[in-house]
Formats: sequence, structure tokens, C-alpha cells
Amino acid sequence: MRLQDRYVSIEHRFSLGEELGSQIFYLSIPVSNGIVDYEEFYRLDRSEFQTFLADPEQARSLVERCHLRDEDERLIQKPGWNRGIPA
Repeated sequence: MRLQDRYVSIEHRFSLGEELGSQIFYLSIPVSNGIVDYEEFYRLDRSEFQTFLADPEQARSLVERCHLRDEDERLIQKPGWNRGIPA
């Protein structure tokens, strides 16, 4: 996967970007499982992506739902048995 972040919020700890080969759009959040820190990537449709790029504040409710694991159906890559928690 060739990922390119288009927006990063250090304050709210998420990023918006796209996978260049397939043009899959994503929102990512940092997570940690105690052994390694990594990112979880949640699929966005083009409209959501454009809306969040134009006004990143609108993404914060989705970020919170991702932290609560209420948006797991959007995960681009399913986590393993030792899934991390939002960092």
C-alpha cells in the first residue's frame, strides 16, 4: 500500500489520506498494544474525505466512534488477536 496523508491533526490525533494505487480514502488513528504503536485505517467514501479535508473539525465525531470501535466495519485491514487501544 502506498499511503499519502493529506491532513494530520496532532492535537486531535488523526490523519486523513488516500492509498495512491487504489484511491481508497481513509481516516487513521494511532493505537498501541503495549508492544508496538501503529495506526488503524478506516475507509472513507470520496464525499466524506472531501468534507473532512475542507473542515477537519467535522471528522472528530467519526474519530471518537473509531476510538470506541463503533466503526470497525470501515477498517481497511482487520486487526489481529492483540489489537491495540487508541493512544
